[in-house]
Amino acid sequence: MERFILFLAFAFSIFSESGLSGSVSNNCGSGFFQRGAPDTIEKQILFNGRIWRNLYSWVKGDQFLFSNEFLPGRVAIGNKSFDNVSIKYDILNDEILVLSDKGMVVQLNKENIDSFSLNYHNRTFYFKKLGADTLSTLTGYVNVLVEDNVSLYIKYRKSILMLAIDNKYDLFNQFHHIYIRKNGKLYLINSKKDLINLLSENEKQIRNYINSNKLKVSRKIPDSFVPVVKFYNDLQKHK
Repeated sequence: MERFILFLAFAFSIFSESGLSGSVSNNCGSGFFQRGAPDTIEKQILFNGRIWRNLYSWVKGDQFLFSNEFLPGRVAIGNKSFDNVSIKYDILNDEILVLSDKGMVVQLNKENIDSFSLNYHNRTFYFKKLGADTLSTLTGYVNVLVEDNVSLYIKYRKSILMLAIDNKYDLFNQFHHIYIRKNGKLYLINSKKDLINLLSENEKQIRNYINSNKLKVSRKIPDSFVPVVKFYNDLQKHK
């Protein structure tokens, strides 16, 4: 039951100890915010969640995207944006974890989150939440690579491979799916051929573009789809 305790109560105890007039100031590895933190009420909006416990310590590897260390990022809730938040993205369960100044790991209330971003290797990765009202079974957080008339999304996931190591230990396995949103619908893309078929009204121009620029488009490298999708969007805008 402890891990289901609302973090709001935990935050209240922190503020009672430290005093509401104090500021929260930590580096990205040890707290939610750096300088310029929102006021106490705004912090409570962000901190809404539950205490997190690792239920998969027996599995080799980890359940997080990019790194098992907290990464600097941003969280958007409604019309509020919270900067300098230390984040882990659990892609096994599709949940966001943040670190408090007291060293507590909190799983944020997913219903409140609209989007978030992670900074990793000098690049910002932006994720938005798709709801159940989208015309697809795809829900939860997706990495947005292109947002336009035709959009490109990546869904990162992990699974647990049972007894994958020496027939003794379970192992985390990471994979991803590529989706194109066109005319309000989401399409799973497994290859360059799938992409070209979906954008078939400009197939000749797209093939010429790929060949003339010597592009290698592979589902193993989601970024390789970006220039093609952007080229298609440009063609549509100049019709």
